[in-house]
Amino acid sequence: MNASNRYTGLGLATLSGCLWFLAVTPFDLSALAWVAAVPMLLAIDRAPTFRGALLLGWWAGVVETAGGFYWIIDLTQRFAGFPWIAGVLVLFAFCATRAIIFLLFTAVVYGIRRGRPVPMTVLAALVMPICEFIVPQIFPCGQWISQAWNPHAIQISELTGPLGVSALLMLVNGALYDLFDRHRAARICGVAAAAIVAAALIFGSVRMRQVDELVAHAPRLKIGLVQPNFAYSADGEFSREETLHQLAALQEQSSRLQREGAQLVVWSEGSYPLALPREFAADFPETSEARIRRGFDTPLVMGANTIDTKNDDAYNSALLLDGSGRQVGIYDKVWLLAFGEYIPGIDVFPWLKNFLPAGAGGFRAGPGPGVLNLHQSDGQTWRLGPVICYEDLLPEFIERVGRVHPDILVNITSDSWFGARTEPWEHLALSVFSTVELRVALVRSVNSGISALIDPNGRLIAKTYANDPYREPRGSDGIVVSAPKMAGGNTLFVAWGNWFPYSCALSTCIIAAIVWRGRRTQRAD
Repeated sequence: MNASNRYTGLGLATLSGCLWFLAVTPFDLSALAWVAAVPMLLAIDRAPTFRGALLLGWWAGVVETAGGFYWIIDLTQRFAGFPWIAGVLVLFAFCATRAIIFLLFTAVVYGIRRGRPVPMTVLAALVMPICEFIVPQIFPCGQWISQAWNPHAIQISELTGPLGVSALLMLVNGALYDLFDRHRAARICGVAAAAIVAAALIFGSVRMRQVDELVAHAPRLKIGLVQPNFAYSADGEFSREETLHQLAALQEQSSRLQREGAQLVVWSEGSYPLALPREFAADFPETSEARIRRGFDTPLVMGANTIDTKNDDAYNSALLLDGSGRQVGIYDKVWLLAFGEYIPGIDVFPWLKNFLPAGAGGFRAGPGPGVLNLHQSDGQTWRLGPVICYEDLLPEFIERVGRVHPDILVNITSDSWFGARTEPWEHLALSVFSTVELRVALVRSVNSGISALIDPNGRLIAKTYANDPYREPRGSDGIVVSAPKMAGGNTLFVAWGNWFPYSCALSTCIIAAIVWRGRRTQRAD
């Protein structure tokens, strides 16, 4: 490859990476996602060597990831006390690892098309969902995030999970590339791609109307979402004065939300400023400074750390207190955050803890998804499906939650470490898909925002704001939302699980086998 071609390919790969991250919140130029892959496809398909193609595909992934996850630099400075140059290195390592999705995509596409010019329309739509599915990610995210605010485009998540949205995007990108490349089947592929996208949008429109009709006749629960806007310390230690101040702020906002009609109040992840014993059964007496419900008497879902003193285990928990203050349900976070709540390999390499902040990696995972049963005075029982932190954006976990059939998803989160500009909006965008996958509403109480209500069609009905309590502190806040009761989890995605990426993998293997057999036949002749 001469220098001119090398720079052209690098420029095209960079362009694709930029178009991809500009399609995603907070930039929200979502239309770009339908054309973003075309420059990269052009670059890798014309690369003269397999190694060169891999480099270009990988680089497109690095650029895309850097534009979406640049906040990792600030995160490492806040959480771990790293200098900015070390933060840049951490970001590059993260980008280089996540870009394996694109490297693997390039390897499969380039390898198959060198054997036979299979339409990119077919390959791109099949291969990208496979790569997004099999490559592990600390913060799981795929091309689907770009369409979070386009509800008609994401309704197929009920059938395929969010990977179906990635397939739609790559289907269009592949068809545009085939037209540009003048592939002999370009017109047929273009018509087929247009028909599939049209069918997906029509399905979305029909399903949204059907679900809206169910929502219109569903019982409602008024939920108060408290947004504390607390700046937590890295080691989780608070002075007595700060503990009492935080607890008073939570109680004050809860009292206000109750006066505004809340029938249930939700506190964010880890918001109760004291650790609770696992045997905790009821609220503390009025005379205790640790009393949870003071000034309000609505049922409460709260985030707290719970401690098993016998085994010295800690859990990131959500507890349900009923109207009398009794603890009637507990859920322990299952999907712990790597390097934050647990340290991969810490049992084998205990010295890793020397490089991490105090308190990192000290949690145990819960046994699995469950429901918190909220019994109302009118005889209604609400099956609350708790999800903590980023569990609300994990398709594999949301599928498991769907199997316990919650009436509503209740997410408690603390996004305080990530600033207010990007990560809270990305988290919100990714959480949208869980509502369509299960066909239930989702309420989110987030320490520093964005607290929100998302309806069973994935539409953002109400939201607060993103706050950076470390740099722009503001007082505690919250909103009251009205959430519908739906029979959640009765979808194809929950019933069949990850059938879609496995189907894509099977189809790709069949295509590869046909190409390989054709190549052997040509050599034999």
